[in-house]
Amino acid sequence: MKPDEIRKLDAYFKRVFQNPKLEVKARPRKDDSAEVYVGDEFLGIVFKDEDDGDYNFSMAILDIDLG
Repeated sequence: MKPDEIRKLDAYFKRVFQNPKLEVKARPRKDDSAEVYVGDEFLGIVFKDEDDGDYNFSMAILDIDLG
């Protein structure tokens, strides 16, 4: 993803989830997606659908995290 897309997504996540600690970061060897963190904790991946320009956020929730 381009830096301006990452900045817009970062602002969006902070606003929607009302959490200034959320951060969207570029992925090291991928340019089709970005990573979402709260502090140092990885939350998920944001993918861009190149056909329609929409974004998709994918978050895995581990069973041990629910306990």
